[in-house]
Amino acid sequence: MAISKEARRNHDELFSNRRSTLADTDPQLVEVFDNWAFDEMLKESVLDTRTRLMVQLAAIIACQALNEYSIMLGGALNVGVTPIEVKEIVYQAVPYVGMARVFDLIPAHTRSSPTAKG
Repeated sequence: MAISKEARRNHDELFSNRRSTLADTDPQLVEVFDNWAFDEMLKESVLDTRTRLMVQLAAIIACQALNEYSIMLGGALNVGVTPIEVKEIVYQAVPYVGMARVFDLIPAHTRSSPTAKG
């Protein structure tokens, strides 16, 4: 199996200069995931890229996945999600997932958004 051209194109739109370290240790898993997340899943989506990334950031906050949040935050900013929108996503997450889950993600927000005040 190989990563499809469409998956590679969609991945590069978000992460043009990023290669997953998992691609070196488990390339088969990366192929399966990238083909699903960056090709098959997008064929069914009615959301534009910016909106989809904002939803993904909110879901990742709920999972409290700091590393993935940092990576996806970079992708979101690359496709036009603004630092102010990211800040609002973080603020909106507090009442729904709790301050304890959101608090650890705030430094990632301020590191990746130099113009945002966190």
